[in-house]
Amino acid sequence: MAQSILLDPLVPLWMIWVLGGLSVLITGLAFARGLAGWPLRGLAAVALLLALINPALQSEDREPLRDIVLVLADQSASQRLADRADQTEAALDALASQIAAIGMEMRLSRVTDGADNAGTLLMTELARMLAEEPRARVAGAILVTDGQLHDAPLAPDLPAPLHALLTGRSGDWDRRLVIETAPAFGIIGEELMITLRIEDQGDVPTGLSGRAEIAIAIDGGPAQSYAVPTGQTLQLPLTLEHAGQNVVQFTIPEAMDELTVRNNAAVVQINGIRDRLSVLLVSGEPHPGQRTWRNLLKADPAVDLVHFTILRPPEKQDGVPVTELSLIAFPTRELFMESVDDFDLIIFDRYQRRGILPLTYFDNIRRYVEDGGALLVAAGPDYASAASLYRSPLAEILPGQPTARVIETPFLPVISDLGARHPVTEGLAQTHDPMPDADQPWGRWVRQVEVIAPSGQTVMTGHGGAPLLVLDRVGEGRVALLASDHAWLWDRGYEGGGPQQELLRRLAHWMMGEPALEEEALVAETDGQSIRITRRTLADSVGALTVTAPDGSENQIVLQESVPGRFTADITNAEQGLYRLVEGQFETVIALGPAAPREFEETIASDRLVAPLASPRGGGVVRLEEGIPDLRRVTEGRVAHGRGWIGLTPRAAYTTTDVTVTPLIAAWLFLLFAGLFSLAGWLREGRR
Repeated sequence: MAQSILLDPLVPLWMIWVLGGLSVLITGLAFARGLAGWPLRGLAAVALLLALINPALQSEDREPLRDIVLVLADQSASQRLADRADQTEAALDALASQIAAIGMEMRLSRVTDGADNAGTLLMTELARMLAEEPRARVAGAILVTDGQLHDAPLAPDLPAPLHALLTGRSGDWDRRLVIETAPAFGIIGEELMITLRIEDQGDVPTGLSGRAEIAIAIDGGPAQSYAVPTGQTLQLPLTLEHAGQNVVQFTIPEAMDELTVRNNAAVVQINGIRDRLSVLLVSGEPHPGQRTWRNLLKADPAVDLVHFTILRPPEKQDGVPVTELSLIAFPTRELFMESVDDFDLIIFDRYQRRGILPLTYFDNIRRYVEDGGALLVAAGPDYASAASLYRSPLAEILPGQPTARVIETPFLPVISDLGARHPVTEGLAQTHDPMPDADQPWGRWVRQVEVIAPSGQTVMTGHGGAPLLVLDRVGEGRVALLASDHAWLWDRGYEGGGPQQELLRRLAHWMMGEPALEEEALVAETDGQSIRITRRTLADSVGALTVTAPDGSENQIVLQESVPGRFTADITNAEQGLYRLVEGQFETVIALGPAAPREFEETIASDRLVAPLASPRGGGVVRLEEGIPDLRRVTEGRVAHGRGWIGLTPRAAYTTTDVTVTPLIAAWLFLLFAGLFSLAGWLREGRR
């Protein structure tokens, strides 16, 4: 029980102050006039004022409350290294028993990795716990951590000591790979720079410091290893070979006794772009579809188009001197012998052999394709004639053999079963709005060259199921044959038109190796904490996908066919880090978040961040490898840590169960005293 004096005035305090002032004034006047009863008058006034103030005795029945200790267990990814998890659990068990032994309560919170690679947010969690408990009961806070927290500036104002128990070992060491700068895109064929560094942290074993091996792989291909110095910034030159995403993976091998390999790899995704696309378009003779090709290629500002039309073949002799002709001489040798490798794509549009190009030039074009070039033949009746391009060295690479028959009957271009899977033609019907009430997806063409396709991929068929669009790969290059010169009818809106521009755009970009149009590919994309995997193929089925997670574990995933030619799967709630995906001969890597999450940027247990938080609050930092410290009660304001012990401040908090208020003296008794003092003063002065 606790007792205290309580003042419960019968009138407002201002009135008591006024009456007190008048009493002092009257008593002072009585003293100044020499009245013998002035002390008794003053006592009478005091008695009256005490009666008005009404002092009382307050008695409280109190129930003591147990003090609270806030304990935060760091269970982030870095705390799962080595034996840190075991150290943490042993420390928590010891703290629970010791806190109970000194009569306090423990509030435990296990803190995992923050969302979006935010790291370990111990101070944020401490502020939340502190807000849920009465501050008057908090006797201290204890962090069980490796010291690597990422919200130190958000530390709350704690009314008691803050301590940290560090996991880890003094002999721990780790090696990590750091990408300092990397461009988001680069121009194909031009050199760019990636800046990286290999860091050693902690107690590096003798003989391992100073040098390290690094392996570099592009797009999941074979890795090349190099010996590089550690602790130094390195400039790595890199030249992109293809358009689209270029995935560059850096890996350093696991060293002896290092803490983790999670930070031994990094992935840089660089979007390869072409500075300019060089296209050579050779038209054999003017025709309505010639403008279609020119408009398509000139509409793209990134395309450098060189276009020649054969207006005056050699056999046309009219006696006009060459010096008087306004025609441009066809620079055949410069184009097809000296500069052919400078072109990304060569298009022959209704071209036939007229003696302009010697056979050796066609042989050079064949060599150009086999070395990685692209050739597109848009065939008309010329392809079925004796002067056909097929009757040249190009026959070795062309996928369609003409039968010499030209079909002049209207027919509907149809996407083949294979074409429904090929990126060049898949979903082509959805890119065009047919005419109302039309029973066909697009308009018909009216001429086709009959060919036999002994090789390649027939993605569109025409009259009687004959090959219409055939694609093929030759050596390192690509070849396409369009066995009709009437694609322009779609552009003119004949019978409702068709997706002519989209078809030719896809075709041209496939010829130039656009990654998004590869028919056989394994692609992975990230979306938040999920990974979307797509396997494009022309086959009817694919094998199981092997996924290697950041922690090294492997899982088999069955891909499901979502649309023809596309098999997909999703990895949801995935852990951040580097994933390796393998299906058959196809392999790719992808990083969800950074390849090495923030938790693995610094893995060595250290008091660098927690010591400045604990010291101002009277707390200390203790390494668990030296033993679990004892808990002691420490008076507020004193140092709360020492060798082998940490202190908690008792708060003596309580809750009041009952309150009793009793007047010290009855009001009538104060009035009686006031009357007696007044009477005594009057009698004293009357006698004089």
